[in-house]
Amino acid sequence: MLIVKYNIRSLFVRKTTAVATALGVALATLVFAASWMLAAGVTKTVGEGGRADNAIVLRKGSDAELNSNFEAQSVALISSAPGVKNENGRPLATAESVMVVALPKAGGEGLSNVTLRGVTEVSYSLRSELKIVEGQRPRPGTEEAMIGSRLRGRFAGLDLGKPVELRKNRPVTIVGVFEDEGHASESEVWLDRDVLAASFGRPTTVSSVHVRLEDPGKFAAFQAAVERDKRLALDAIPEPEFLAHQSEGLSMFLTIMGTIIGIFFSAGAMLGATMTMHAAVSNREREIGTLRALGFSRRGILIGFLVEAMTLTAIGGVVGVLLSTCLSRVKISMVNWTTWSELVFTFSPTVEILIKSVIFAAVMGLLGGVFPAYRASKVSPLAALRS
Repeated sequence: MLIVKYNIRSLFVRKTTAVATALGVALATLVFAASWMLAAGVTKTVGEGGRADNAIVLRKGSDAELNSNFEAQSVALISSAPGVKNENGRPLATAESVMVVALPKAGGEGLSNVTLRGVTEVSYSLRSELKIVEGQRPRPGTEEAMIGSRLRGRFAGLDLGKPVELRKNRPVTIVGVFEDEGHASESEVWLDRDVLAASFGRPTTVSSVHVRLEDPGKFAAFQAAVERDKRLALDAIPEPEFLAHQSEGLSMFLTIMGTIIGIFFSAGAMLGATMTMHAAVSNREREIGTLRALGFSRRGILIGFLVEAMTLTAIGGVVGVLLSTCLSRVKISMVNWTTWSELVFTFSPTVEILIKSVIFAAVMGLLGGVFPAYRASKVSPLAALRS
């Protein structure tokens, strides 16, 4: 314990080099934590949410609503399938249409796809968490629309009270802004399904059917009924499973890219830690020799210098983690490969990510401090005292 105290105190003696090394480690930790927070942000925005008693029906083989398309005549059969919950004598089921439109981004940054969702009154019943934060809900059958709060300010003209042209001579007016607990729908434009279908010349087809089940245990019976008729060629999926699949590609990409960048940064940080510790060993050879002459073992000195390196990088790691939490208010927009439309999300710090980041920094100290610590343990007491 005495040798460890000695090593920790020596950090305060070499303040300049210690601070420089800690800042390098903080930068590497910041990059590492930010990449994991981005991936968590995508998962939270797209992959989380959804109710266990909700299910979605797509065309067989489709992995997203955008590339799913089937005849609207199938909706009645799906709505009457066993397990579908009824409310006021009517099934809680609705067909929705999903399209994308290229709109100019704010600030003249080019075009990007925005998801358009054609909905009905039942769509709102199935998403009870959704709330209008400004304006009003679009009236059925009218050329009115509402936008998710995360789209606001990101596209030219996409704001309350302004018209948006979906197709040539097919404008809709934005009458409301909504929030949905930070989920992907906040990056969508919602309007009446029939108006959207007519605008795109697809009045007889839909993209998906959303249903509320009597309870999650009824899903197997519902799925069997929907998928039994091979002519319909439909797949039924629990809503949480469907949403989780939507975020897999982008989340994995961000995690892998961020980890690779973080490894490059960490290599630089470990090199800095190694150089700092080597310099410390060189400057303290007489002190190390004295410790050896006083009876401290080689193993004790090895452990003391390793603890010193890990403490130094752990301090840098904590600084990096604190800086990374400041990113939680930053909004990022990227194209989700599954939906091919703009997705707006935030960095999402979690306790697990923050702990992983500090451990990552400590491991940098362990790897960067091994050779200097080994060198310190090999210092000869006689040679050191004579130098």
